[in-house]
Amino acid sequence: MKTQTQELRYYIATPEELTPADAALVEAAKAATYSSYSPYSHFSVGAAVRLENGEIVQGSNQENAAYSPTICAERCAMFYANAHHPDIVPTAIAIAARGTDGAFTPQPVSPCGVCRQVLVETQQRYGRPLRVLLYGSHDIYLFDSISDLLPFQFDEGSL
Repeated sequence: MKTQTQELRYYIATPEELTPADAALVEAAKAATYSSYSPYSHFSVGAAVRLENGEIVQGSNQENAAYSPTICAERCAMFYANAHHPDIVPTAIAIAARGTDGAFTPQPVSPCGVCRQVLVETQQRYGRPLRVLLYGSHDIYLFDSISDLLPFQFDEGSL
C-alpha cells in the first residue's frame, strides 16, 4: 500500500488586495445574501458569477420546510447564468454568508458537495477554469479553479 499526499494551493487576501473586478464580484455576492429566503436556518448565503463578458449574475439560498427542495446560492446563481447566458463562459464565482446574528461570517464558507459537483460540471462544460472566491470578513480565500476544492471529482471520465 502506498501513501500519497495532495497539496491544496489557495491565496488568502484582504479586500484591499483584490483586483477591482474581484472586489466587485465579492460585493455582489455579499449583496445577494440580502435576497436569501432562510427562515429555518437563518443562515443567508449569496453567490455571484462573473461571465466572460463582464456581466455579474447573483443567486441566494432559498429554503423550504421540506429541506430537499432547498437550493444553495451557488447553484441558484450558476443555473441562472447557464439558463440565461448559455453561450457565455462563467469565469469566476464569489460566495459570502451571513450567520444567524446577521453579520458576515469571519471565515469564508465553502460550497457543499452538491454545489462543488455542479461547479465542476460547469467548468468542464466550458473547458475553462472557474475561479472561486470565498468571502469572510477576516479573510478571503481565492482558488484558481473549482477543481482545487474537489480534487477527486466525478466527471465525464468517470462514466
